[in-house]
Amino acid sequence: MNEDTRLSWTDVRDEVRARILNRTYAPGDRLPRDEDIASELGCARTTVHRAMQDLTLAGLVERKRKGGTHVRTDPVTRATFDIPITRREVEQRGSKYNYQLISRNLEASPISIMARFGLQTVANMLHVKALHLADNRPYILEDRWIDTRSTPEILEVDLTRESANEWLVRNKPYSRVDVRFSAINADGENADYLEAPTGSALFVIERTTWIGPSPITTVQSVAAPGYQLVAQG
Repeated sequence: MNEDTRLSWTDVRDEVRARILNRTYAPGDRLPRDEDIASELGCARTTVHRAMQDLTLAGLVERKRKGGTHVRTDPVTRATFDIPITRREVEQRGSKYNYQLISRNLEASPISIMARFGLQTVANMLHVKALHLADNRPYILEDRWIDTRSTPEILEVDLTRESANEWLVRNKPYSRVDVRFSAINADGENADYLEAPTGSALFVIERTTWIGPSPITTVQSVAAPGYQLVAQG
């Protein structure tokens, strides 16, 4: 299977969840081994492992060392948050997606970023600014910091061709995420890049992820006027 058609961990998660909901895997059933699911679906074992982590956090399955993975007999309902791939979000709206890298620099982490990560000392991080577009119109302005100690691979990624958003969702599993929603008034850079009237209200999403105790990335995504966030249960 080529790279363009390889399943992501979210695809695998959705397939296993569908099988649980239609009772292919009934409550109490032991699921196939990760490697067997990977072989069936044509993906990496690590992809299945990441999918199972999410299903565990969602309360649908229970994993035990040497005991395998079982469908919970008493599913727990928990609030979960999937980090979206902006390209898919735009395309699912029926719009044409485009992306522009604004800047990419190695910089010392400022105090505000250290606070988001809970860091006590300054670290060199990759600071990325990018603009996502829908039908050639500004959609989301992204201001992102990536800790290269936990994610050194990002330094080899051509961010002129692939957004950090998409690469991280596909390649960097996280164990914890902090999400904040707010609004700001358009001014300066935000107003210019988003073609928003000065003073108009802009919706802001801030996300910070960790793998264990190690920071991965923190991003401020500022949406253009008219943006809608849709959540489905």
